[in-house]
Amino acid sequence: MSQPMTVQCPTCDTPVEWSAASTSRPFCSERCKLIDLGAWASEEHAIPVSPDAEDEMFSGDLEAPHRGH
Repeated sequence: MSQPMTVQCPTCDTPVEWSAASTSRPFCSERCKLIDLGAWASEEHAIPVSPDAEDEMFSGDLEAPHRGH
């Protein structure tokens, strides 16, 4: 039988067995999972995006409505 794959916890670097028994994977614990979630919620983590691409993507959404008199 082969050895189960092991990954590092993204929060604390503890080795974590990648199996169904590891319910918090890839994290070592619920605590590390919540620490990571908090970092995303407080914008410590972010997916890099070019400001120009984002501006083009949403520029049509920001047009002011026409007001008729």
